[in-house]
Order: sequence, then structure tokens, then C-alpha cells
Amino acid sequence: MAGQELLAVGLSVALLSVLLLVSALCCLWRRKKAQSQYQELLSTVPSVPACSAPVILVSQGSCTIEIPFTLPPGLTTRDRGELQNHKTEEKEEEVKVEAEAPRDVLAHRGSLSVRSWYPVGTLLAGLYSAPLNEVVAPPPGMATRLCFSVEYRHASEQLVVSLLRLGNLPPRFHGNVTLVELRLLPDDRRPRQAKARCTGPDPEFNDCFVFQVSGVCVSQSTLSVCVLSVKHDGKRHAVGRVLFPLEGELGQAGRVLWRDLETEEDTQCSELGDVQISLCYSSSLQRLSVVVLKARGLQLCTDAGVCVQVSLQIHAQVVKIKRSCVVNGERDLSLNHRMTFKLRPQHLDETCLRFELQQPDQIHSEPPVQLGVLVLGPFMYARGLQLQHWMDMVNTAQEPVKMWHKLSRAT
Repeated sequence: MAGQELLAVGLSVALLSVLLLVSALCCLWRRKKAQSQYQELLSTVPSVPACSAPVILVSQGSCTIEIPFTLPPGLTTRDRGELQNHKTEEKEEEVKVEAEAPRDVLAHRGSLSVRSWYPVGTLLAGLYSAPLNEVVAPPPGMATRLCFSVEYRHASEQLVVSLLRLGNLPPRFHGNVTLVELRLLPDDRRPRQAKARCTGPDPEFNDCFVFQVSGVCVSQSTLSVCVLSVKHDGKRHAVGRVLFPLEGELGQAGRVLWRDLETEEDTQCSELGDVQISLCYSSSLQRLSVVVLKARGLQLCTDAGVCVQVSLQIHAQVVKIKRSCVVNGERDLSLNHRMTFKLRPQHLDETCLRFELQQPDQIHSEPPVQLGVLVLGPFMYARGLQLQHWMDMVNTAQEPVKMWHKLSRAT
């Protein structure tokens, strides 16, 4: 019995020794295999068989990596001699490119390159239809022009106005800050304001504005863009404005538009003539100040002088009438007549001013001859520049706002 127990113990020890030996051999084999794989991953120059395709040498610091590539089918039939000559020519061209690289940096900007500025491929701007060229270069001419786009989104009932840039700004405004005020007439009271990102003849904005307006009203609205130049002391000077009726202009959404700014100097006289008016309202004093500055292009009927009659009207009731003194009759004349009216702030949306340019008849019993009529007021009474002038007065309290207006026939 004792001999059998010793035999069993010996067999167990031998079997355990064999298992430990096998385990050790397996561990050594796995470690050796892992080391060989790790060394292959670190190899910076992989071996390429002699029968494989050619390679491109790409420099990365002090080392060189070979990238295999495949020639197009039309080039695979070349013999080795022609390929070697071609490589030699490429190296010579590459040396020339290295010398000209500093000058051609912008030309190859955004291109895929290997080694030192050797172009593999570039983007052809002519393949893309985006209107970038229209934004960069304004149309020829000397007029100051505004570049913008409009798009109406029916699902959300939003009018999106993209303000891009100005072109051909007059030299006297180059050093000033350029501001733009946008309104959607006739209901928009508070202007949206944008500031140019740079100065000079072609200031850029690249701003986007959203107006909430229904699909029924958008075709009846007018986009008003007023361009202002702000000096270092904070004084503003009106450069010009653009009135863009939206009716029939929303068919091609997002297209780039160029429009000339209407300035006081370039404005042509109307058939009956024009008159320059200055408005200023003080809410603290409840006072509306009106100054009739100038008139031009008047169609005079007699040699008698010219006077201006101003009527303050609330709803259908004429509250106050004031008349200026008679000035010698001329086509272009300076009036500079100031009038003030008492007006409460709650009546600003219900009030209008009616200007009548008249020539008094020599016979006082006869009514004066009407030269033209102008009405300034809110949406209830006026449209276009007449409405814009009134809104500018309301939004810029304590500051006079002057503007030229066309005279119309009395009805």
C-alpha cells in the first residue's frame, strides 16, 4: 500500500511539472509574437515587393515615407526608362517650384500637395455657381451701391434680409464708421441697425435680419435701407437710402441684388417741384417743430411771391393752420420758415402735416394759386419717403430730420 501511494504522488508531481512547462512555453511564444507585430507597426519604411506599382516619396521632417500608387491605365504601358526620365523631369520642376513657392502660396492655397508645393489637385472656382464674384466686385459706375439679398420663408412667415456690403462710397466718408438702418414699411417702427466691419470705399456688413410678416402683407411692404456715416465726434450724415418694394421681387429667393443709393444731390426734380422739410419732435415739451427750408423746380403761374401754408390735422379735423410770409417768386428759392405746433405723444399716430405751396392772387378776393401739395404723417396718411420721414422723426427725438419731397397736385 505504501508503494502505491508513493507511485500516485510521483505521477501527480510529474503531471503538474509537465503542465507548468507547457504553460511557460505558451507564454514565451505569445510574447515573442507580440514583439514581432509591434516592431512591424513601428517600421517607417515598409517593404514593397519588386513587382508592385511605383511609389511617391513624401518628405516628413528628416524621414521619407514611400506611398504606393497606381498609374492610370493609359500610363501603365510605359517602360521603366521613360518612367525614370519622367521622374527626373519632375525633380527638376520640383526644384523650380521650391524657389517660386513663396510667390505661389496663395495660388496653391487649399490644394493637396506632396513634398514642397508640388500640386496634386486644385479647386476650379468656375465649376461652382455661387454668386461670389457679384459680391466681391460691384458693377461698374460711380454711384454708391448697396449689395443685399431678400428671401421669404412661407412656412415660418419670415422675411430674411442679408446685408452684404456697400460699393463706391464717396471719398469724404472713407474714414468714418458706416451704419445702416433697415425698416419694413409701413408698420415697422423700430429700425434694425448694422455697423460696417471695416472702413474705406467698400465697407462690408455680412449681417442677416429677420422680419416677422405674414404672406399677405409681405407683397404690400417696402424695404427701407438708410445708410449713415458717423464721424469721430458722433455726428451723423445721411449718405443715401434705398426703397425696395417687395411686390414681385420674391420669386428668386436669395439672389444677390445691387441697388443705387438715392441721394439728395442726385434726386431729379419732380414735375411740380420739390420742397425740403425739417421735422423735430420733443416728447417732454410736447412740441412739433417744422422748418420749411428750400424749394426747387417750382412751376410758377404768375410773378407774385410764394408762401407755404402748413395744416396740422388729427383724424379728419384740422386743428391748426399756419402760413409763412411771401417770398419773391423764383423756381429755386430759400424759405427758412419755422413753425411750432402743440402735440401730445399719444396723437403721433393720428396726426399729419399738410404743406401747400401757394401764390397769392393780386386780387385778395380770389383764392391763391396752388403750386403743389405734400402730406407727411404715419401710415394712415402717407407712404414711401413721406412715411419714412415721419417715422425717422418719431424714432430720433430731439434731433431734426430733414428730407426732400416731391410735390403733388391738390385733390
